[in-house]
Amino acid sequence: MYLEQIIAKKKQKKASIDRRAALKRAEQQIVSCGPTRSFIQALRQPHRAIGVIAEVKKASPSKGIIRSSFDPLAIARAYVDARVDALSILTEEDFFLGSDAVLSHVREHVTLPLLRKDFTLEPLDVYEARAMGADAVLLIAAVLPLETMVSLMRHAQEVQLEVLVEVHDETELAHAVEMGAQMIGINNRNLHTFAVDLAYTERLAAHIPPDRLIVSESGIRLRTEVQRVQEAGAHAILVGEQFMRHADVAQAVIDLVGAAR
Repeated sequence: MYLEQIIAKKKQKKASIDRRAALKRAEQQIVSCGPTRSFIQALRQPHRAIGVIAEVKKASPSKGIIRSSFDPLAIARAYVDARVDALSILTEEDFFLGSDAVLSHVREHVTLPLLRKDFTLEPLDVYEARAMGADAVLLIAAVLPLETMVSLMRHAQEVQLEVLVEVHDETELAHAVEMGAQMIGINNRNLHTFAVDLAYTERLAAHIPPDRLIVSESGIRLRTEVQRVQEAGAHAILVGEQFMRHADVAQAVIDLVGAAR
């Protein structure tokens, strides 16, 4: 339900823009951007036994406002203090209350690799992500045909962006592997019902080639759950709500995954 609404709203907003002009603006901005930071390398050489992608997120369609006192830069700096390995920045405006400006602002002050967490549907989304300072983009297999993901990955590579391909079932995983995705996220949350089950990581990770980087996403709240997905084969976790609900974000990281080495 939520997924269909989000995609419909995004397509509706995109229908009114001049894509050629928007693409030209993004390309001009990219020229002045510095080099990207490797998301994959950061997660391959984590500060802990498992890589940590910490999310900057104000709200979600299923939970509403998660953090009312939302200062994205302060949150990002707290994550840096906790020595996470990378950040995920929500930029979807209508359902997650994010913005492109949040990512750009964080980029100006934080050197960690940044994932633009949004619904990437077309090449313009990729170029805009690079222009605003992202180092990686998200491709969600539940909403994108294989040929579209292949095309978007090619566009991402052209502008030095890495790609996190998110999957939730065996068919989507087969597409991610076939397209050569080097970083595969297993979403423990069903995007149609928003129900969460860590068994998805356990089931799917076993079928991912050993040379791919595996990220377990959503529903991780306890150290025992971190250990559970790590034992299943995850190299990294992506956590948002668990951190966002704590006043002391840095301490919330340490409580979940321990102090950095």
